[in-house]
Amino acid sequence: MLKETLTELFERDLHKLITEIELYKDENELWLIREGISNSAGNLCLHIIGNLNHFVGATLGNTSYVRNRDEEFSLKNIPRNELVSEIENSIRVVTTTLETLPDSDIQKDFPLEMFGRIVTNTQILVHLYGHLSYHLGQINYHRRLVG
Repeated sequence: MLKETLTELFERDLHKLITEIELYKDENELWLIREGISNSAGNLCLHIIGNLNHFVGATLGNTSYVRNRDEEFSLKNIPRNELVSEIENSIRVVTTTLETLPDSDIQKDFPLEMFGRIVTNTQILVHLYGHLSYHLGQINYHRRLVG
């Protein structure tokens, strides 16, 4: 039940991320940074994609994804259609990984130490969903601020 709930939430909010990215009237606004804001919506989007593909895809799903976290914040002016395509890929990665994760593994220890300690797969998945939701809210705020 928990896996299905998390799958539904990740899928729903990643589709909301696509909507937010598509709502920018001018694609260049995705990359604007205003005073008091550290990251553009484009970079937050890349960060969400990298985070999920690394922790869910590569770590739990054994994909070949290799994360470059620095680029998530340094790359600029990626075309909107490429961002949307990468989000759509992340939806597939997350849903496939969670659908194929054995129910017995949901309470097992996550393969990587997080926050200086061992956590369960459940703990990391709930954390990752919160992380997605937090940055999705920042992107929504950014869009309204610069638009």
